[in-house]
Amino acid sequence: MKSKTIRRWSFIHTWTSLICTAFLLMLALTGLPLIFSHEIEHLIGNAPQLQTLPEGTPHLDLQQLVRAAETHRPGEVMQYFGWEDDEPNAVIAIMAATAGTEPNSSHTFMLDTRTGQALEVPSANGGFMMFMLRLHVDMFAGLPGKLLLALMGTLFVLAIISGTVLYLPFMRRNEFATVRTGKSKRVRWLDLHNLIGVVTLTWALVVGVTGVISACADLIIDAWRSDTLSAMVEPYRDEPPLTQLAPASRLLDIAADAAPDMQADFIAFPGTRFSSEHHYAVFMKGSSHLTSHLLTPVLIDATDLSVTAVGTRPWYMDAMGMSQPLHFGDYGGMSMKILWAALDLLTIIVLVSGLYLWWVRRKAAKENAL
Repeated sequence: MKSKTIRRWSFIHTWTSLICTAFLLMLALTGLPLIFSHEIEHLIGNAPQLQTLPEGTPHLDLQQLVRAAETHRPGEVMQYFGWEDDEPNAVIAIMAATAGTEPNSSHTFMLDTRTGQALEVPSANGGFMMFMLRLHVDMFAGLPGKLLLALMGTLFVLAIISGTVLYLPFMRRNEFATVRTGKSKRVRWLDLHNLIGVVTLTWALVVGVTGVISACADLIIDAWRSDTLSAMVEPYRDEPPLTQLAPASRLLDIAADAAPDMQADFIAFPGTRFSSEHHYAVFMKGSSHLTSHLLTPVLIDATDLSVTAVGTRPWYMDAMGMSQPLHFGDYGGMSMKILWAALDLLTIIVLVSGLYLWWVRRKAAKENAL
């Protein structure tokens, strides 16, 4: 590789790394507890505990659960119902002062689907885990914070690519995993920095790219609303506002008939970000690991419960759906989480050693200039 090209790639690697390192250290440190968020919630006692009832106890229908939620949070309106695979006897309810209230101002709790009992979920509304999540997602700065982190993630990807380009000539001259132990401390750390960087290369690229996509989620959802959702609800554009909603009791059966071989992931009530003023939107998912993150919306008229549209999935929504489980490694059980945590720790070593190498090189350059 020509020296001019090496200098160019070295410049790119140095400055992309330096600019994004502080943010990446924050993301790596906050990401560690988020990988094990479910386990941590159980450990500290924040996970709600359902009653032990006889097997086969019947479940309440959705409208009964709506009434139970409204009793628990009087004066608020339903925004979403959601389901988790590991809690078959519960539904997650999200309510707020208005249907259009932004997510960070909503209140999340759990309902026992057999009794309607409301159980608070502290970690969803505050506390340590929510602090870690907000810091990791947007640094408590909303969309500007997310876009800044997306930029830092892009610089991280450039740093990985440029670092790989610079390491290739070294790999051609030496065996893989070579660490020159007989050299200076700086050279040993340089070799370790490069070695760990190569070992974590694929993972770092995956986490970096999926992190950028996740950070742009608000823009992606807005694009979906203005494109796909807008086209699906176009016939209702001039309809007057609803004064009363049809009961939600049969929504799951109706959606299952419209999207067979799929199951409900969450329901967006009328007026929320994922529906329209005149529709319930039931988001259906597949049963495999892959398709369980690809959601198909079924729009149901909120006055007569007729299915008005079964949405297609634009590619950018599929990309967003797949990026989030890949980013946190929460789709392959405990073994996958442990692997993600180990790779996260190795990435922290790469970031810290990169700062050390830059500082030593800068210090040596100053001494030589004297």
